[in-house]
Parts: sequence; C-alpha cells; structure tokens
Amino acid sequence: MEKSVLIVEDDKDISGLIEIHLKDMGLETMIIDHGGDALEVALKMKFDIILLDVMLPGKDGLEICRTLRSSGVKTPILMLTARSEEIDKVLGLEMGADDYLTKPFSVRELTARVKAILRRVELMSTPEKEPDAEILYFNELVVDKNKRKVMLFDERIDLTPKEFDLLALMATNPGTSYSRERLLKLIWGYEFDGYEHTVNSHINRLRVKIEKDLSKPKYILTTWGIGYRFNDDLNDEENVKQ
Repeated sequence: MEKSVLIVEDDKDISGLIEIHLKDMGLETMIIDHGGDALEVALKMKFDIILLDVMLPGKDGLEICRTLRSSGVKTPILMLTARSEEIDKVLGLEMGADDYLTKPFSVRELTARVKAILRRVELMSTPEKEPDAEILYFNELVVDKNKRKVMLFDERIDLTPKEFDLLALMATNPGTSYSRERLLKLIWGYEFDGYEHTVNSHINRLRVKIEKDLSKPKYILTTWGIGYRFNDDLNDEENVKQ
C-alpha cells in the first residue's frame, strides 16, 4: 500500500516541486493551500506524514500543529517555513512537530528528512509479536512499549509521541544518564544545535504528567551537569515482564 503525504503549502511552485519528488519516491500526495482546510482534512483523513508550512492563510502551521496534537493526531509533522528565527523552530518542535526545515531547502535534504521520518514510523508500527512484548513495571507506573501505553495508578496517561519515546528510552535503561544533545539525537533523529532546551520542555511536561511531587521527582531524575536519567532505585521485585 502506498504511503500518503499531506502537503500544506500556499506557494504553488514549492508545493508542485515537492509533489514531483515525493511521487518519485512512490508516495501518494495531496496538496492543500489553506490552513483551515488543511486542519479539517488532517483531522478527518489518515496520512503517513504531513509537510506543514508555517505561514498560511486561514490558520498558520503552528496553530494547526498544536490543534492536531491536542486532538490526539499522532501523524508525523515536518514543518516548512521561510522564517529562520530560533523561537519559530523551538515552538514548532515543542508543539509536537517531528522535524523542521527552513526555506530555502534542498530537495535532497527534504527527501532525506521524509525518508528518515517514515523509517521511524515503520519501525514503531511493526506488528506486535508475543515473544517480543515488553512491559516495564515501576511500582504504580507501567510502560507498555508495544502498545505505547502508560498507566499510573491504573489510569492511562496521555503522552505525546515524543514524551512517550523519552520515557520509554530512559525507563528501558534505568540509571543511564542522557545528555540533552544525546536525547535530541536519539528521539528527534537529528542534531539540533542550540535547541537542547526543547528536551527540557518535553521532560518538564512529562514530569507534570507522571510525577506526584515536581520538587522531588520519583521517576525522571536530573543528573547535574549531564542531563536526565530514569530512577534505578525503584524497588519492584520484577521491573520487566515479557
């Protein structure tokens, strides 16, 4: 089955060029040039990836990204924009975008980013096999890596894809300290120089959702001078069940 891409871009020359190269990759494409229309379509239809321009008529790309994520849409989003200010890039990533390209960009770079995102999605969506099922238990916190589900005191915690990826990575390796740069590389897939505070924002939001006392975190700990680690002193007799 062909993978599908929603291209949200109001510059017809740019969207046409993108469409040509994505079709050459064997992808099915749909182009929308209005923010409001794009949001409506993205909420109703399923795509494998969304290429989303920031400056759009109707609704801008940041608003669209925020609304999709708050509505539970987990489709990977690659932001496209002519604006190069740091705050725009940070806002896009913190609102749930998976990657970010600033115009003008090369077609080669665009297709490489799209391929990388689709590869990550394919790895995450590999059909579950019972022998590979892995559930992590840490007292009242349960992380189901196959179902991408987190339970706390028997209640499901709603995490964004990046929040879950951060938690799953660190919970799989308790006690291992990760620098912010390393987490950017592992979770976002690219090295975003100068954007380590994006990790801080995601960690802070993750803590708000799973920690009872933010002044004394139980699960996600700070390793001073390095970054973050998952607490390896939790006292369950068996932390991993397969």
